[in-house]
Amino acid sequence: MLGGIGYYRYNHFNQKIIINGINVGGLNAKQTLKRLQQKSASQKIYLKNKLIYQYQRSGSDFTKKDLPQIKQLIKRQWTFFPSSKQQSFLVEPSEVTKHEDNKTAATLKTKLTQENLHRQAPKDAYAVLTAGKIKTVQAQAGNKYNLQALLKQYHQQEFLPKVELTAVYLQPLKAKSRQVQHEKQKLEELSKRSVEYRVQNNKYKFSTKSNLQRVTYTNGKYKIDSTNLTDEIAKINQQDATLQKGISFKTHDGNTVQIADGGSYGWALKSERAVEHIEQALLTGKKSLDAKQDIYGVGYLTYGTGYGLSNNGIGNSYAEVSISQQHLWIYKNGQEVVSTNVVTGKHNTGEDTPKGLWYIMYKQSPSVLKGSEVGNANYSVNVKYWAQFTNSGCGFHDASWRTNWSSDAYLNNGSGGCVNTPSSVMADVYNNLSQKEAVVIY
Repeated sequence: MLGGIGYYRYNHFNQKIIINGINVGGLNAKQTLKRLQQKSASQKIYLKNKLIYQYQRSGSDFTKKDLPQIKQLIKRQWTFFPSSKQQSFLVEPSEVTKHEDNKTAATLKTKLTQENLHRQAPKDAYAVLTAGKIKTVQAQAGNKYNLQALLKQYHQQEFLPKVELTAVYLQPLKAKSRQVQHEKQKLEELSKRSVEYRVQNNKYKFSTKSNLQRVTYTNGKYKIDSTNLTDEIAKINQQDATLQKGISFKTHDGNTVQIADGGSYGWALKSERAVEHIEQALLTGKKSLDAKQDIYGVGYLTYGTGYGLSNNGIGNSYAEVSISQQHLWIYKNGQEVVSTNVVTGKHNTGEDTPKGLWYIMYKQSPSVLKGSEVGNANYSVNVKYWAQFTNSGCGFHDASWRTNWSSDAYLNNGSGGCVNTPSSVMADVYNNLSQKEAVVIY
C-alpha cells in the first residue's frame, strides 16, 4: 500500500503546484500537458496594477514534445512527505510560436513608448567649464519608464496568462560616476591651454578660461559655445581688417585725402573659419596660429588682398587715379614708374569711374570688351590691353577711337566707367599693373 502511494506521488504533482499561472496540483504529466494546452491561449499584461495590453494567442504552443520536461518538473518538485507548499514554475514550450511572442513584445514596447511620451526623462549629471571655472551640474530624476527593464520582466513571464510588470524608471547618470569624473578631467586639461593668434604684426592671446564661454565634454567630444570667440574676432576685424574700409591716403603731391569706403580691395577675417581654427588649436594644444589662413576678400580674388602690407594696407606698389586731375600714376616699390593723362567715366550721365579702393582683378592682352553704356545698349570693341579693377566691369584700357583727351573731356565725353588710357603709353601702363595690387581712385 505504501509502495503504491509512493509511486502515485512520484508521478503526480503536489497539491499547490502552479505552472505558467495554471494550477496543476495532483495531476500527472499527461493530465498537466492537457490542461496547459487548454488554458494557455490568452494573456493580460499589467503595469502598476493597470491593464495595458490583452493578448489572445492563436493556439497553445504545448505539444507532446513537452511531456519530458513536465515529467522532469514532477521529479524536481517531489518531496518525501506530501507538501502543501505553493510553488510556481515557468515552462517554455519546445515549439513556441516565436513570431507571436515577438509580435506581443513589439506591441508592448509600442504601448510603453506611448506611455512615455508625456513623462519626464531624467537628466544626467555633467561637468561644465563656464566663466573660467569647472563645476558639476547635478542629476535630475525623471519618471520615464525603462523599456529595456520592463521588456525583460515580460520575457521572464511571457508564458503566464497574467503578466504583472513592476514599474522601473530610467536613471540619470550620477555626479560621482566615472563618466562625469572623466569629463571633469578632460575639461581640467583643456582649461590650461592658450594659443597666440597672429594678425599681421599684432598678436592676440586666446585662452580656454578667458575666451571659451562654455565647454562640455560628451561622448568623447568637446562642445563649445563660440559666442565669446566670435565677438573677439569681430573686434579684431574692426581694428585690423581693411576690407571695404575707407583709408587716409597720401597722394602723389603729398596731400592727404580720405578714400571712400566700399571698394573691393582689402581683407577681413572670416569669423567662422577663424573661430574654428582657434578652437582646434586649443583642443589640440597648438601654441600659435597665423590669421592668414582665415582671411577673405570680395570680387575676383575672394581670398583677400593686401594682408600684411604697410601704407594702410595698400603697400608701396599701386595705381593712383585722380578724377579731378584726370591723371594716372603707377608706383612700384615706392617709386613712380608711370605718369599719364587719362579720361574717366562720363560725369553728366552718372557713369563716373567709381571712387574707392580697388585692385587689379586680372589682365588680358588683347581683349574684346563687351557691355553697355548710355546711348549704346550693346557694344563690342577690340583693345590691345585690358586690366579690370571692379566687378561692374571698370578697368584700364587703350582707346584708339578717342579723339578728345582734354582734362575736362570726362564731364560730357567720358567713358562708360573705365579709365581710357592713351595708346602710346598703354603698353607701359599694362606692364606695370600687377594682379592683386591696389587701385586708388579719388
